[in-house]
Amino acid sequence: MKITEVRISIVRMARLHPVIVEIDTDAGITGIGEAGIAYGLGATAAAGMLRDIAERMILGADPFRIEALWSEMYDHTFWAKGGGPIVFSAISAIEQALWDIKGRALGVPVYELLGGKMRDDVRLYHNGWGQEHREIEPFVEAAQKAVAEGYDALKFYPFAYREAHPQATSRHPSRRALSREAMSMALRKVEALRQAVGPDVDIMLDLSGGLTTDETMRFCRKIEQFDIFFVEEPCDPFDVPSLKKISDGIRMPVAAGERLYTRFGFLPMMESRAVDIIQPDLGLTGGIMEGKKIAAMAEAYGMRVQPHVCGSPLATAVALQFAACIPNFAIQEIYPMWQGMEGYVEITDDPPEGRIQGGRVSIPDGPGLGINLLPEAMAPFLWATVRLGNSTVGYTGEKA
Repeated sequence: MKITEVRISIVRMARLHPVIVEIDTDAGITGIGEAGIAYGLGATAAAGMLRDIAERMILGADPFRIEALWSEMYDHTFWAKGGGPIVFSAISAIEQALWDIKGRALGVPVYELLGGKMRDDVRLYHNGWGQEHREIEPFVEAAQKAVAEGYDALKFYPFAYREAHPQATSRHPSRRALSREAMSMALRKVEALRQAVGPDVDIMLDLSGGLTTDETMRFCRKIEQFDIFFVEEPCDPFDVPSLKKISDGIRMPVAAGERLYTRFGFLPMMESRAVDIIQPDLGLTGGIMEGKKIAAMAEAYGMRVQPHVCGSPLATAVALQFAACIPNFAIQEIYPMWQGMEGYVEITDDPPEGRIQGGRVSIPDGPGLGINLLPEAMAPFLWATVRLGNSTVGYTGEKA
């Protein structure tokens, strides 16, 4: 089998801009993957990196040789060693698509190729449910609505608010401290949320590394009484000494990892025991197998894994294949509200978000990733095509 064509798309759906890759083979099998850069900036850069890697390293290759191709991309893009989200989101998307091809060719789900299922469904936590509400009352009402829908785990951003701009996600603290009023509101929200949902609903807090270490610890110590499931990114995730100081100084689990890349990037955080829960994004950290290796390392260090997801339903489907086959799985992130937003485009045939019941979702059992793209929905977003035997890139018009 040989790779003959690679198509790259930048999709616009509500506030997201997923970068999708489709890899064709001469056997008539197509694999799909998503670069985990559907939020923030960098979609066009990731699409360009996908194009460059496809043209130089993927066309003509045997898609079954996943480890060999991953090593080729890691060693010979040059920028992957010590690289960041652009290079690793591209590598991740390609790696996912290769697993999809292999699973489809063999007629089995990806999880069967990685050891088989350890669970039939996963518990979810609802993210994104109340970020637009600055006042306590509508914030609490949004939480109660999520619980009424069956979720028993909720995450929110006590310091961040969604901007009005239609393409914006959230505005996080950037001056490393909060006003007394803002800090008081954040504390009141945590307390109000716990009172509203009761003791049986887990609460997670994402701080996005916005404050200084002392400010973060001061806040965390005040909310310890509310039984927090984890506090995420309490500081810059690359600042392992500060992460360790915070973890040692508060009485709640610490989580981080969505902005780390490969097993090499996670190792310092694990060796220092700076976190309790790691959060690799399968669209950013190097792909599914790299995530599996990171999870195995985390198990050796006594840590659980919560796969990070913020993208299209394809990204969710990838995370579910991973979550199915690791022993130290904790809980799965989900953004079910994207599909109700203005401008959302459904690009897949079986979005996991549409199968959520009682705050859980089943693992798809179809071959490969268990999900397919809808060609008619994808067509307007095609950004570039690279074909075997054609040394030029066939742009079809940028949609970013």
